[in-house]
Amino acid sequence: MIPPIDVAALPAPALKLLDPNAPQKLQELAARGVAPGLKPADLVAVVVQLKSSDRPAVRETAEKTLAALPEPLLTGALAGDLQPAAIDALARAYTARLDVIEKIVALPRLAIETVEHLARAGNEPVTELVATNEARLLEHPRLVELLYMNKQTRMSTADRIVDLARRNGLDLPGIPVYREAAAALEGELIAEPSPEPTPDDVLYTETAALAAELEAPEPEDTHVETDEGEEIVKAKYKPLYKRLADMTVSQKVRRAVLGTKEERLLLVRDRSRLVCTAVARSPMLKEDEVNLISRNRNVSEDVLRIIGSTPEWLKSYQIKRNLAENPKTPTTMAIRIIPLLRESDVRQLAKSRNVGAAIQEAARRHLDRRKQ
Repeated sequence: MIPPIDVAALPAPALKLLDPNAPQKLQELAARGVAPGLKPADLVAVVVQLKSSDRPAVRETAEKTLAALPEPLLTGALAGDLQPAAIDALARAYTARLDVIEKIVALPRLAIETVEHLARAGNEPVTELVATNEARLLEHPRLVELLYMNKQTRMSTADRIVDLARRNGLDLPGIPVYREAAAALEGELIAEPSPEPTPDDVLYTETAALAAELEAPEPEDTHVETDEGEEIVKAKYKPLYKRLADMTVSQKVRRAVLGTKEERLLLVRDRSRLVCTAVARSPMLKEDEVNLISRNRNVSEDVLRIIGSTPEWLKSYQIKRNLAENPKTPTTMAIRIIPLLRESDVRQLAKSRNVGAAIQEAARRHLDRRKQ
């Protein structure tokens, strides 16, 4: 938690400006960044404090001023002894300005919460800046999680920081697919930091852009069955499928967790267990996607096991039914679901040739128990 502005530490002229009984016109001037005699760092602290004023006009003026400080004032403040709350306010107001953020991350009173904001919301240059401080990443693993989950972070950078965490034995619960991401990097050559994106970074970014163009309001399966029962990719998804196929396992894992529903529906069929299970663990996954996945007989048993072990998905009757009817669902899991189904659906299971004998027998036994 970042402490608020320490008003008592400010000079007497600043205290007069922050006095609740000070004339409103005087406070409005200070909120505009006009307070002769105050050092830039103290004046910025006053503006930050006035953002919480009970006077709407003062508060709104301070907010506008902080978002567009005059360059001499901003430069002077960054060269002074800024308080942590003032540093944080500037970091949030100027997250997209690398020249400002470069000075902010070097300030001695920088709070880790401010760095976390930059890791979470920073653009590519800012995330690169945060990711270069490996000592800080190891001391505060939450930064690795936030950088990985930030879509603006380069793929090569995400690989590098996950590999750093893996080599140092860190546990990163904030990355839902951390185990898959770390395993995908074992034995891989990790790219060193570079001023420009690598070719793999370009592929990753272009794939994300293409996927965004194809995204539809409602999820549509990316595959269709031929008359022979073979699954093939629909024509409009072939360019995206090709780009994903050209990716490394690590890149696919990250697209599985951060990509679009179309990417997830393609990647859930990937031959790599790391990739398809990453789809099942993605926090972006929605119920309608899980409905499509759980009824597909070409997905991995591991994917269905994860879906069937997730309480959120088992709230859906259709998903429970899909799992019970899918021959790829682990037998013990399907049997546990049978008592949760309607009697008419259990009767169908008892007669179905698409499920194993053990499922049919379990369905018959359940019907017999209901008769008793």
